[in-house]
Amino acid sequence: MIWVLILFGILVVLILVLFGMYNGLVRLRQETNNAWSQIDVQLKRRHDLIPNLVETVKGYMQYEQETLEKVIQARNHAIAAGNIREKAEAENALTRALGGLFALAENYPELKASQNMLQLQEELRSTENKIAYARQYYNDVVTEYNTKLEQVPTNIIASMFSFKKRELFEIDAPEEREPVKVQFT
Repeated sequence: MIWVLILFGILVVLILVLFGMYNGLVRLRQETNNAWSQIDVQLKRRHDLIPNLVETVKGYMQYEQETLEKVIQARNHAIAAGNIREKAEAENALTRALGGLFALAENYPELKASQNMLQLQEELRSTENKIAYARQYYNDVVTEYNTKLEQVPTNIIASMFSFKKRELFEIDAPEEREPVKVQFT
């Protein structure tokens, strides 16, 4: 009789441990989803600021239509990007286009002094910082989640319940790791 109780106790503890592992994986998956949502919120804010920036710049930079069109195209591409890899590439292209726009803006003293331009630059700078933080947090959570998926014994639970690895938000192209080159003519 005592052996039955001991066996029953071991079985209960084992079931509780398995529930704990499963719930831990669910928690990490939800944290990953939330972290991605935080990136999306900041990217939307960035995308919403760009039309205001373009309108502010348009009046001053009459001969720089190509630069403005690049920014608009990069924004539209970033909005339409689907998966994490596409979003990362599109957002990096948008960052480069904005860098080119700000570099050209340096040639227009009235534009540089414009209160709207200064305010938009500050809002974009603040948003860029928030995006960087959100990306870092997302990558931290995804790394923790992916690590749990590979560790024994949670990897058994993960495979039984179809938990899938998540993709990190990272830069693939080596040229995108280089700083934006700003040249004044």
